[in-house]
Amino acid sequence: MIARRPLPAAAGTTGTQAWRGLLSDSLLLWIARVGIASVFFLSGRTKVEGWLSIKPSTYQLFASEYALPLLSPELAAHLATGAEHLFPALLVLGLFTRVSALALLGMTMVIEIFVYPEAWSTHLSWAGLLLPLIARGGGRWSLDHVLWPAHPRH
Repeated sequence: MIARRPLPAAAGTTGTQAWRGLLSDSLLLWIARVGIASVFFLSGRTKVEGWLSIKPSTYQLFASEYALPLLSPELAAHLATGAEHLFPALLVLGLFTRVSALALLGMTMVIEIFVYPEAWSTHLSWAGLLLPLIARGGGRWSLDHVLWPAHPRH
C-alpha cells in the first residue's frame, strides 16, 4: 500500500492556498477559453470547404434540421459559420473575451431552444465554460489584459 501524502504547501500557506496557487484564475480562464473555442471552431470547420467557402450541404442543413424562425437558411448558414470562426479565434487570443463569450452563449441558447433541445446537458456544459468568461473576462493571459490592464481583476 502506498501512503498518500498531502500536496506540500509553501511556508505559511494552507493546502487550499497551495492549490489556489497552482490553479490560478488566469489558468482556469485560459482553459475555459481554449476549451469552448475548440468546440465552436471545429463545428464551424465542418460547414466549410477550404478556408471559408460554405459547403452546399451546410445550406441544406440550415434549410431542414437547423431551420430557424425569422432567418432565411442562407443568412443563418452565413451567420453561424462566421460566428463559429470569428468568436473562437477571439477567445483563444483573449481579445474581446466577454463579447465573444456572450455571442457564443447566445448561439448556444438558439441551438438549445430551436435546434437540439434534447441536448440540454451538452449546452449546459458549454454555458458553464462561457459564463465565467462573461463574468471575469479573459484573465492575465489574454490580449484584453495587455491592451486594457486597468480593467481585469485577475
